[in-house]
Amino acid sequence: MKTLTNLIAKYDIPAPRYTSYPTVPYWSDSPTVSEWLNSVQASLSSENSKISFYIHIPFCETLCTFCGCNTSITKNHAVEEPYIEHLLKEFHAYLQAVPELKQRKVAEFHFGGGSPTYLSEANLERLIDSMFQHLNIAPNASLSIEVDPRRTRKTQLQVLRKYGFHRISLGVQDFDEEVQKLVNRFQPYEKTKETTENARELGYTSVNFDLIYGLPRQNMDTMKHTVEKTITLYPDRIAFYSYAHVPWIKASQRLFTESDLPSGEVKRELYEYARGEFEKVGYKEIGMDHFSLPEDGLWKAVENQTLHRNFMGYTEFKTDLLLGLGVSAISDSWTCFHQNEKILKKYQKKIIDSNFATFRGHKLNEEDLLYRKLILELVTTWKVTIPRNVEDIQSYLSEMEKDELISWEGSTLKVTPKGKPFLRNVCMALDLRMRRNLPQAKVFSQAI
Repeated sequence: MKTLTNLIAKYDIPAPRYTSYPTVPYWSDSPTVSEWLNSVQASLSSENSKISFYIHIPFCETLCTFCGCNTSITKNHAVEEPYIEHLLKEFHAYLQAVPELKQRKVAEFHFGGGSPTYLSEANLERLIDSMFQHLNIAPNASLSIEVDPRRTRKTQLQVLRKYGFHRISLGVQDFDEEVQKLVNRFQPYEKTKETTENARELGYTSVNFDLIYGLPRQNMDTMKHTVEKTITLYPDRIAFYSYAHVPWIKASQRLFTESDLPSGEVKRELYEYARGEFEKVGYKEIGMDHFSLPEDGLWKAVENQTLHRNFMGYTEFKTDLLLGLGVSAISDSWTCFHQNEKILKKYQKKIIDSNFATFRGHKLNEEDLLYRKLILELVTTWKVTIPRNVEDIQSYLSEMEKDELISWEGSTLKVTPKGKPFLRNVCMALDLRMRRNLPQAKVFSQAI
């Protein structure tokens, strides 16, 4: 029987995180603006159709060197109002082109970044109010925001609560000062504690911490410290992400070297330790890198079999349309993907010139849709039944079966407890676009 060390050496290869299929590097058939709008309209053809909105706020005052997000680093807050103008121009262009957006229920509305609380209280209120007055927000809608505790004021959280926001996600990453220094994110525990307590005092019902394992100079001692501090504050959810080292995409990650990073084996030990400690105090593991308390909606979604995964990670349910607004934002109508311009000035120019900022996308064909459904089922339930018309998955996974990472019950593929760390590798068996055209250069972060 192979040890975990042997398995990591064998399977720690570049692999997608499967927040979509096809994955972005394999998008090929990009829609025109009119094709994309037709796809949006088609996704809302039923009166029962539901919408998710994702609003990207790219601004941060300082650069976190681990970050792989699309950000714009500036301390000049004069950028806020022009950006909001462009966001609202894009929003109203969609409303005019697709009137159903005003009628269908909005089941989810999420601010991501960047740092959405970079915006002032007045600008947050202006943006939310300007959008909500044109939308049909469902009474039980999931309204959430990502925040940087170093720069989040209680008054900002009050504005959000006024409009019904009840979920908050805090960027924490690690509580160890040396690790924070290396990734240029000095964030005292007291700041995280203050934001957590403010949110709970104001009535936020779900608090999430984003943590990362695999950061430079992390070791078992630093991880024990981070886990202890996390459990003390007892967030309702924990997103415990594997650090994605992609310096060929994010140049800021070259400020530390691979020698500063824990090995694949150590990295997995850090995760397994944290998982054990989280489970001791009541957290449930969900899919790739997520944990939830049993009372939280994310675990209830597991129990109710409504768990979904998209560009925002794991969510409690699937909607018919995910509409992303803002620079680099990605949208999903299920049959089509669409991404806005990734460079802020280009995004703003396209919005001024033509109301829409299409950068790229992908129209899914029948084969894409089949494999997308299979991968989604696998990453949300740890199992999937393979139809007869699917290419030979069993032989592709024969080594993983020998290593007891997966098992078969008839045509149903199951990930074993031993195989959970290798879920991304299992998904690759269903990634036909990658299997047919293996990348010739580095594209994805490591699987472990």
